[in-house]
Amino acid sequence: MNQELRELYQQVILDHNKSPRNFRKMENATKFAEGYNPLCGDHIDIYLLIEDGMVKDVSFKGEGCAISKASASLMTSTLKGKTVSESEKLFEKFHDLVTGKLGENPDIDELGKLAVFAGVQEFPVRVKCASLAWHTMINALHNKDEKVTTE
Repeated sequence: MNQELRELYQQVILDHNKSPRNFRKMENATKFAEGYNPLCGDHIDIYLLIEDGMVKDVSFKGEGCAISKASASLMTSTLKGKTVSESEKLFEKFHDLVTGKLGENPDIDELGKLAVFAGVQEFPVRVKCASLAWHTMINALHNKDEKVTTE
C-alpha cells in the first residue's frame, strides 16, 4: 500500500473515531449483542432493527480505541439497507480483509469505505480491534446471548 493511500485511510479512521456515525442506543432494536476486547479494553454494544429480513437501522454504543470505534461506525453506515444475508457475506469479506486472507492484491472495491482497514492485517493485535463490532453484529443477528470476546 502506498504512503498516500495509507494517509488517506488514516484520515478516514480518525474522522470516524472523532465523529462516529450511528453512535447511539437504539430503543426500538429487535436484536442486541455485547462485545469486549480485553486486550484494548474495547467494549461495544450493537443494536439492530431487522424488518422483513432487512437491516432497517443499526447503531452502537461503547468505548474503545480509534480502530474499534471507526470500524463500528463504518460498519453501521454500510449495513443499513442490506439484507441479513448480505450483512453476513459482508462480515466474511471484511474479516478476510483484516486477517489477510484476501491475498496480496485483494479485490476490495465491493467493500467501499471499509477498504480503509486493509492495512490492519499488518498489525495482528489490531485485527481484534477492527473485527470486534463485526463479530458482535453477527451474534446479534443470530440472537446469541453470550458476550463476544476477542480472547
